[in-house]
Amino acid sequence: MRLDGRRSSNNVDDRRGSSGSGRGMKLAGGGIVGVIVAAVIAFLGGGDLTSVLSGVLGGGNTGGFGATQTATYGTAEDEELATFAKQILAGTEDVWSDIFAQNGLTYEAPTLVLYNGTTTSACGTASEQIGPFYCSADQSIYLDLSFLRDMRSTLGADGDFAYAYVIAHEVGHHVQYLLGTLDQAHERMQRLSESEANKISVRLELQADFYAGVWGYHDNSRFRSLEPGDLDEALDAARKIGDDYLQKKARGYSVPESFNHGTSEQRHRWLNLGLSTGDPSRGDTFTPAYSEL
Repeated sequence: MRLDGRRSSNNVDDRRGSSGSGRGMKLAGGGIVGVIVAAVIAFLGGGDLTSVLSGVLGGGNTGGFGATQTATYGTAEDEELATFAKQILAGTEDVWSDIFAQNGLTYEAPTLVLYNGTTTSACGTASEQIGPFYCSADQSIYLDLSFLRDMRSTLGADGDFAYAYVIAHEVGHHVQYLLGTLDQAHERMQRLSESEANKISVRLELQADFYAGVWGYHDNSRFRSLEPGDLDEALDAARKIGDDYLQKKARGYSVPESFNHGTSEQRHRWLNLGLSTGDPSRGDTFTPAYSEL
């Protein structure tokens, strides 16, 4: 991605280097939501998928993207990733502010919490065992930067646009929150069986993938940010975090009724639809029959 000269977001609470339970220094406030992408690395590292994802969609906490290795705070690579994350967040602020304004709405930017190892959230302890996650109780997205490095080493999902996809997906859940979609879906899920609630979760996640694609389309239109190979990076990452792909890689088989993020094909399809159209109105993942997603 071409990010030279791009601004960095001020909606960042940088807790890297603070003690495990401390909040660190608050750099900027505001914000609303995000959510998980998948419990990936802990699962592939031998963890139990059910336990990793237990409680993911209940209450204020919506899960994690997977376990990470403890970050080495202050290294050149860590600082480069922090700058990258802040620039991507700024890009989402610019794009979604424009889209909301065009529809007579006001966009409220989320807060990105950067940490290493562990930190506190209103949903409990944020740790490297969870990975990127969203806490609606404090309206923040939590990211241990070491996860981005682990995407390459554990999943083989590499590239700056693949990393940007992780952040943009979380912001996609933020958009759902602002539009009321997230709360409505969670209310429905509380009244359903686990298998049926999982289907609602899949619809949420696929829409967040779509919104990540919408951001990518408009960010490129606005900033000429995409370079050759960038789209392939994100689409490859989407395939490698599909529930079926992860379960087959870890177990040798998949259990469709346990899917709560979508298959590789579904995630690829909805991300690509957003990237190719840039039209937020095309992202209705709740009306089609589940088999047609």
